[in-house]
Amino acid sequence: MNKRIAAIHDLSGFGKCSLTIILPILSACGLEACPLPTAFLSSHTGGLPGFTHRDLTSDLLPAARQWSELKLRFDGIYSGFLGSLEQISKVSEIFDLLSGRDTLIFVDPCMADNGKLYQTYSSDMARGTQLLCHKADFILPNLTEACFLLNEPYRPERYRTREAVARLAQDLAARFQCGVVLTGIGFSPEQTGAACLAGPGDEPAFAFSQKVARHYHGTGDLFASVFVAAKMKGLEIGRCAQIAADFVSDTIARTVRDGTDERYGVNFEQGIPDLISRFQKEALL
Repeated sequence: MNKRIAAIHDLSGFGKCSLTIILPILSACGLEACPLPTAFLSSHTGGLPGFTHRDLTSDLLPAARQWSELKLRFDGIYSGFLGSLEQISKVSEIFDLLSGRDTLIFVDPCMADNGKLYQTYSSDMARGTQLLCHKADFILPNLTEACFLLNEPYRPERYRTREAVARLAQDLAARFQCGVVLTGIGFSPEQTGAACLAGPGDEPAFAFSQKVARHYHGTGDLFASVFVAAKMKGLEIGRCAQIAADFVSDTIARTVRDGTDERYGVNFEQGIPDLISRFQKEALL
């Protein structure tokens, strides 16, 4: 029987991000993915004017309560960008409502980048995200988000060595008592990847791939979804991160070759057969 995972993210009709990436990736990797949309947007908000938006906060708990009343068992819960303090509070309740003894909770604390909180994020929301992370089994912050989670100033020059990044990941694991995947890490201009550890006291593993000097929406969701799928299948955390990094790198390279507008997202669909083959080689399918 396939493992079941609840995916709590927004749904953008165009632009290949959030649920339109997460659902096909999780399904291709052999998981039953149950979406719990936080909002519907006609497209993502990055450079695509005129988008529409409908907030679905009021639907979150009723939907989760129905699932609970149906006695559905969730092997995993995976949350991403949340648009308000109220949403953060409701997702925290959903974690309690839907999780069982063996449920893995993954929190992608999408709230900041390049040293700053997103324009829609308040300091209260950042504190609420910290509380969500305390309930997680795995968190997937970037460097900026890691600093906000630890209430530390963002000084990227401090994290240019493996030792410094390892300490940061270990501090996160100790603070939140969970596994950590610290994304957007690289020690040369040609390199990008992640530092990851399974829990407090562990030594981090590093996963790297070739960096491409382009910015495409949805690549973070792509990395996290592949990682979550592999981890749900029981793979060691370093291998999960490497598979995810390789898939994202291959997908970006394909998208560059195709000449796709950067605002339109990455061409991940053609790579799904290769991802399935990779999972089969790892005996995950």
